[in-house]
Amino acid sequence: MIVVTGSAGFIASYLVDHLNALGHTNLILVDDFTKIDKEDNWKNTQFHSKIERSEFIPWFQAHANDVEFVFHLGARTDTTEKDLDVLDELNLNYTKSIWNICCEHQIPLVYASSAATYGLGEYGYDDNNEVIPNLKPLNPYGISKNEFDKWAITQTETPPFWAGLKFFNVYGPKEYHKGRMASVVFHTHRQIKENGHMKLFRSHNPAYKDGEQLRDFVYVRDVANVCEFLFKNREHSGIYNLGSGKARTFLDLASLTFQALGLEPSISFVDTPIDIRDKYQYFTEANMSKLHSIGYPHAFYTLEEGIADYVKNYLEKR
Repeated sequence: MIVVTGSAGFIASYLVDHLNALGHTNLILVDDFTKIDKEDNWKNTQFHSKIERSEFIPWFQAHANDVEFVFHLGARTDTTEKDLDVLDELNLNYTKSIWNICCEHQIPLVYASSAATYGLGEYGYDDNNEVIPNLKPLNPYGISKNEFDKWAITQTETPPFWAGLKFFNVYGPKEYHKGRMASVVFHTHRQIKENGHMKLFRSHNPAYKDGEQLRDFVYVRDVANVCEFLFKNREHSGIYNLGSGKARTFLDLASLTFQALGLEPSISFVDTPIDIRDKYQYFTEANMSKLHSIGYPHAFYTLEEGIADYVKNYLEKR
């Protein structure tokens, strides 16, 4: 069986659909399934069992011999979360428990890290182990993810194969429940439908014009393809960036959403909320050479390709 944690959420539920398309239906879905706003993400998938997050660790300890592979993508993903106890429990200690069981029973593990670990990019965006202890994440969420990465690279006992994936700005189908944390593509499409206009965050950094803040946006289809590759190629353990490798502006992102709808862009700017303003990344760009060096063969979706597919084949059909 294949375990997928976070499977009611965005990336993991898309991965479940991807695994189903590959013929894998022997899946163990793990999440907090009491949140009915996420029900559409899993109710039409094929799986073996559905287990509540709070019950999974005891289940895993009892059934580890039946598990072939673990995709641990569940986490507290709200970057504005301030409760350190929640982040320690869900993003650090829970992941350590899964790691330890995978070690004991020799089960391969892929887990979700984050580009939030890079902070302001003082040490660049290279996914090498030497830089990880020096990184300065800007918020408690990023700190929690980096603390696990730091712990993982110091372990002498490891799963037979493991990979930590530093997700950059992922967008695509199944993020509808994320509210404020959903991608700018999703919000642009919604605002266009509501009033024909999009409001982006104003720049509060003199080095960047309004809307020209740069991020590495990666389509969720690419995330699923990388997970498939690691599932099939279990040779090179380590921490890997997972972005497109190309920074683009938020203005590009919004304009391309209008373009996918056949509309002229109508965009204005509002102040970045105070609660995230001093923790805001103005530039991220994944160095993807490490993943390609272990044989990953596919080109990543361009922003133009990803947004066109997302808007025309998903958002317009909801």
